[in-house]
Amino acid sequence: MVSAQKVNAVLHLELEKRLHAALLTSHPGSNINAVRVMPAPDTKFGDYQCNALMTLARVLGVAPRQLATEVVAQLNVSDLCEPVEIAGPGFLNFRLKPDAIAAVLAAAARGEHLFFVPAGATARTYVVDFSSPNVAKPMHVGHIRSTGIGDSLVKVLRRLGHRVITDNHLGDWGTQFGMLLLGWKTRLDPKALAADPIAELERLYKEVNALCDDSKPTFDPAIRDTAKNELVKLQAGDEENLGIWGEMQRLSQLQFDSVYGRLGVGFDYTLGESFYNPWLQGVVDELVARGLARSSKDAVAVFADTLWPDTANRPAPKDNAFLVQKDGEWVDQPALIKKSDGGFNYMTTDLATIAHRVREWQPDEIIYVVDDRQAAHFRQLFTIAAHWHPDWTARTRLTHVGFGKICGADKKPLKTRDGNTPKLAALLDEAEDRALQLVTEKRPELPEARRKEIARVVGLGALKYQDLLPHRTSDYVFNWDKMLALTGNTAPYVQYQFTRAAKVVRDGRGQDLGRISSPKVVLAEDQELALAKLLLNYGHTLNRVAEDYCPNFLCNYVYELASAYSRFYDNCPVLKAEEPTRASRLLLCELTAKVLQEGLALLGIETIDEM
Repeated sequence: MVSAQKVNAVLHLELEKRLHAALLTSHPGSNINAVRVMPAPDTKFGDYQCNALMTLARVLGVAPRQLATEVVAQLNVSDLCEPVEIAGPGFLNFRLKPDAIAAVLAAAARGEHLFFVPAGATARTYVVDFSSPNVAKPMHVGHIRSTGIGDSLVKVLRRLGHRVITDNHLGDWGTQFGMLLLGWKTRLDPKALAADPIAELERLYKEVNALCDDSKPTFDPAIRDTAKNELVKLQAGDEENLGIWGEMQRLSQLQFDSVYGRLGVGFDYTLGESFYNPWLQGVVDELVARGLARSSKDAVAVFADTLWPDTANRPAPKDNAFLVQKDGEWVDQPALIKKSDGGFNYMTTDLATIAHRVREWQPDEIIYVVDDRQAAHFRQLFTIAAHWHPDWTARTRLTHVGFGKICGADKKPLKTRDGNTPKLAALLDEAEDRALQLVTEKRPELPEARRKEIARVVGLGALKYQDLLPHRTSDYVFNWDKMLALTGNTAPYVQYQFTRAAKVVRDGRGQDLGRISSPKVVLAEDQELALAKLLLNYGHTLNRVAEDYCPNFLCNYVYELASAYSRFYDNCPVLKAEEPTRASRLLLCELTAKVLQEGLALLGIETIDEM
């Protein structure tokens, strides 16, 4: 058997390291950075594959297959693989030996790793901006996307050993608060506020906004002017308005805390737009002083010609965030940083936010988990930041992690029967209620409290999983029946396979999941090998999630692992097997349960010991 001490916890990285050494021996000075060994997309070609030599061959001026032959001649992986196969024009296919797989499983069972190597000295610092609801408004179904994707990315990055700072950038400042203040003072229903604060605040805003909107027949210019005056008083520090505004924040935070508590989501910081208000004028002044912005019609904006005065250096129109197409022509689309009435907007606040985050936390990357409809805003924001402080953006990468819409059966954005966007709290309630119906049908003998707890874990898990399963940039159709199904690629299916594996371990060892002492691993059956090979790919999956900001990779991985476990369970007796097969299969069950439980936890999904 291969010595576990001599094998990397992640076998494809061990193969990659040795491949790099062989390449440098056969062709000294070669660029090894792009030469990677990855899980094979189709197992008929092997367990791992490398196709990078074909691209490198062009750089070196040799035939791809010749380069592959020369590299393989220097490659020593006989302890890990069968002879390396050169396929097609220069693919390298690797087929692992069972002994090598067993050595890594044994080390994992002893608690030495869980199929990945933490970042260690290469750890980075991330700031992740996600969720970001508005004060005085109910959280709606759209917030589950930013919240779920952001929370999962945070969990994965932290599990990989990175430093992560989370910031919930609340919408707690701006024009809407002039209307809300006026509504509070003149139209507030105290009983309604006590019964449902957010619903009452939403009603006030809608009523006053209808009077301030000059496109509606209810428009009243006097009301609009009064609302603007209330906002000016707030921004000037009026004690009464600040007190009312603070109460709106307090009531809103109660809603946020309730929803986030149910979702199991927390934040290191909650620095809303108001936090940055003292620095906004300074941002504008500095951009103007540096020639990056100019006045226009009593407002101040950043234009393409202020960023690139020399047209020869200006990006091509399709790559220029400050140009848009209208009637077949490219026209300037400036970024407003100060309005003609003296107010500021999102761009100004977001620039001040970058400044604060860079100075306070020195991150390697700031990630914004915000829907794709804001893509143009972030392109302009990142471009301005790069011109404003190139030293910051040289050190700190700015990344917009966009996502698509949640749609109804009609493929349009999901709406309730009355045409409104569904409230998130109501959606969570319905998920638990529907799950409770299923649990009651299948397990009526359980006490009500137990059925409700199972329903909570299953219902909320199903809702999160359905949202994370599609690629984040895709729109998806919301479907209750598919979401809660116990078959197919759903959270309940994966959760159920975890409970099966954990129960086998409890029955076999008389204990919950824990470290296994001196395990002996035997991988004789096809289903054992298939399950073991999937376990090896856990770390690779986590790295893919972190690199591409896509939790759906982890969803698909835990589903594949759960499916492989189901086939193993059906074909390979565990508790009735003879030793050493029994102990080896128990080990597979335990490692599978650990990875499924942790994988689901990184998706923000709980597990439970019975379903």
